[in-house]
Amino acid sequence: MDATTLDIEPLDGCGAMVRGCDVRRATDGEIDRLRQAIFDRGVIFLEDQQLTPEDQIAFARRIAPIVVNRYFPKTERYPEIAKVEKSEAQTTNIGGGWHTDHSYDQAPAMGSVLLAVETPPTGGDTLFADMYAAYEALPEATKQTLLRLKAHHASAHVFGENSAYARTDRPELSGHKDTPEAVHPVIITHPGSGKRALYVNPAFTTGIVGWSREESLALLSELYAHAIKPQFVRRFQWRPGSMAIWDNRCTWHCAMNDYQGHRRLMHRITLDGVPLAA
Repeated sequence: MDATTLDIEPLDGCGAMVRGCDVRRATDGEIDRLRQAIFDRGVIFLEDQQLTPEDQIAFARRIAPIVVNRYFPKTERYPEIAKVEKSEAQTTNIGGGWHTDHSYDQAPAMGSVLLAVETPPTGGDTLFADMYAAYEALPEATKQTLLRLKAHHASAHVFGENSAYARTDRPELSGHKDTPEAVHPVIITHPGSGKRALYVNPAFTTGIVGWSREESLALLSELYAHAIKPQFVRRFQWRPGSMAIWDNRCTWHCAMNDYQGHRRLMHRITLDGVPLAA
């Protein structure tokens, strides 16, 4: 299949479904179209991708350079692949609240390539929210205000010592000393699409630069409630071989934790990014 016939169907809420593509055999033209679809739609979904770890790594490298995640457990032989895993006995999952990965880095990760290896009989879906659409739907006066603002992002409260995960049954995700912080525009211009997107998130944004805690909380709470309105959200149901590739600069995601007593294992590769600009 050449790039002109690749089936990429935009979905309501967020993202696009890609059909008829075996990523192991994708042409350069198909890779270019997949990458642009990620930039334009925020996330793409593919089914029936029966990949070895080597296959997944090779495919991810064709999309963008790989960066090794500093916090998640690695697969035994492949440090490029992080294990997003929850056992039958664990009650806390990874990524169980709305967030965008790596916003605390000076050059946030472009995105992730997530492959379902083992899924529960039911549950374990992931929600994705479109930050392009969230920005576009804001009142014009609010847009003008936000375009002048920057926000502070941090990681210590989630992954550091005495952090959120330390108070759960997932202490292995906490206790890290490498806990970067960064400042980014509240509204960014996406480097791949040229479109503006809302760039704050509930997990890692800690405040508006120059504003008090109370002022920051009031604005951010309003933006967070706006960003997850149903018209901006897509829910994706996983099965073994399902793959999602999302762009952290223009989406949020949230992993549902509704499959207690069952195991879920995903293999995630993080794609390197660039500094962001308004």
